[in-house]
Amino acid sequence: MEFRDLKKQYQVLKADIDDAMQKVAASGNYIMGGPVIELEEQLADYVGVKHCITCANGTDALTLALKSLGIGKGDAVFVPDFTFFASAEVVALEGATPVFVDVNPRTFNIDVVSLKEAIDAVENEGILKMKAIIAVDLFGLPADFIAVRKIAKQHGLYVIEDGAQGFGGRMAEGIACSLGDISTTSFFPAKPLGCYGDGGAVFTNNDEWADMIRSLRIHGKGRNKYDNVRIGMNSRIDTLQAAILQVKLNAFKEHELEAVNHVAAQYTRLINQALGNAITTPYISEGYMSSWAQYTLQLTDASQRMGIQTHMKETGIPTMIYYPTPMSRQTAFSSVHSYVDTPNAQKLSQCVLSLPMHPYLTDEDIQMIVDALVANIKTGK
Repeated sequence: MEFRDLKKQYQVLKADIDDAMQKVAASGNYIMGGPVIELEEQLADYVGVKHCITCANGTDALTLALKSLGIGKGDAVFVPDFTFFASAEVVALEGATPVFVDVNPRTFNIDVVSLKEAIDAVENEGILKMKAIIAVDLFGLPADFIAVRKIAKQHGLYVIEDGAQGFGGRMAEGIACSLGDISTTSFFPAKPLGCYGDGGAVFTNNDEWADMIRSLRIHGKGRNKYDNVRIGMNSRIDTLQAAILQVKLNAFKEHELEAVNHVAAQYTRLINQALGNAITTPYISEGYMSSWAQYTLQLTDASQRMGIQTHMKETGIPTMIYYPTPMSRQTAFSSVHSYVDTPNAQKLSQCVLSLPMHPYLTDEDIQMIVDALVANIKTGK
């Protein structure tokens, strides 16, 4: 069994993907070819924003967003403590300071009470200039952007949506990747919408930021590609990846997003039916929909998790831990000052466990996975 079965997905989409790849190979236009521009238009239309600018990967997408906002040395950017390293790494790479904020234990996303406390602490210290909040759509579920944007407005902060795991998720106010002042995503193969290598995108309604990002991603070019008007990056998605993503975007819209929500619903129903409150299944707030980058359980502690993971592996079922170490306890950030405590992030890192999740899991697969999980928890082996 695969944790995210990209092989199965390819078999289902093989004819269309092979055709798309062959057309690119025959065209000879491998960098910034037609499929790149077409994909950007399709993504912008799906998300509901004016501009989509593709780039080489999700980390670059965040970097380009920060650069377009002029974030740098002496600035503070608020980041959830429970997320992938890149969410804060890009802040440090721009010379700014990541300020780690706790997360909501039910949704895994940035906790607004902790965010307010962190903002007050930075403001009272008076050393850093507060510039932005990075709200992550962790595991496919959009953050509480209503509350985050309200706080941001009160303090004159930009809202950056890190939708690397969130593409396709939604809330009443809109679709993931449209919920920040500027939003980003990743097309890493295992993401809800993934290519066959690396890729990413930035989304915004701001014309000035979009123009700057289009320049920055190609060495800071001006109107002429050999007239560089600023220091930029080399961050373009390949034409081949764009063509593959066009096929996969259609499948995502037509059936994959619905399928992963069916898988998640089956998991939750079967686990709760068998175990009740023995473990905690994912929580989706009213009016929200997840794109289920991961289906993540909360167990009792690290010891129980280790036992379950070992047992599942022995039965041929892969599981993953996202994430075993909070951001504030990463070695690279050992010298970064902590403005608030993050007990929820610390606890989650010791008890979360993700089950296989993809659109091509059958009901029989789901039942087998749940049976193995339940047997382990009931026997304690």
